[in-house]
Amino acid sequence: MLTRRATEAEVRDALFMMHPEKAPGPDGMTALFFQRSWHIVKEDITTMVNNFLTSGTFDERLNMTNICLIPKTERPTKMTELRPISLCNVGYKIISKVLCQRLKVLLPRLISETQSAFVPGRLISDNILIAQEMFHGLRTNKSCKGKFMAVKTDMSKAYDRVEWPFIEELMRKMGFAEQWIAWMM
Repeated sequence: MLTRRATEAEVRDALFMMHPEKAPGPDGMTALFFQRSWHIVKEDITTMVNNFLTSGTFDERLNMTNICLIPKTERPTKMTELRPISLCNVGYKIISKVLCQRLKVLLPRLISETQSAFVPGRLISDNILIAQEMFHGLRTNKSCKGKFMAVKTDMSKAYDRVEWPFIEELMRKMGFAEQWIAWMM
């Protein structure tokens, strides 16, 4: 399912999910252009997506990205006070959206019920409430007195600390196709 050829309808849906006037990538084209001219470009765009799905490669110009630094504060003085935004070409976004929409269907079977962040209908604050209830229970239970501890970890920049070989092996163990794994890595 994840690696099959894309239908024209699937590619169209991916394109029309995009905000039409978001900032363009290096090619200067917005999603609005492709949406308004879909009747003209649909075959070429669908072919582009399917060429990627077949070969795992695409024109290197699609992968070009402009990085725009958006200030988080009124007068930033450090790099940490700037938020980098990647401005990607629409063709790249379409391929990404097709892949994301396919994966989205499988996520309920892949994500643990205890995962609360980044899952629709779940809040990261749910885990805070669970932790508070657990600590309250441990504090009020006399048999646990002096027998527990808590460790607080800082997960800032967690994405930068991902161990990619671990993710690759995890996808393999979860049964993802080698082709899909290669695209993601």
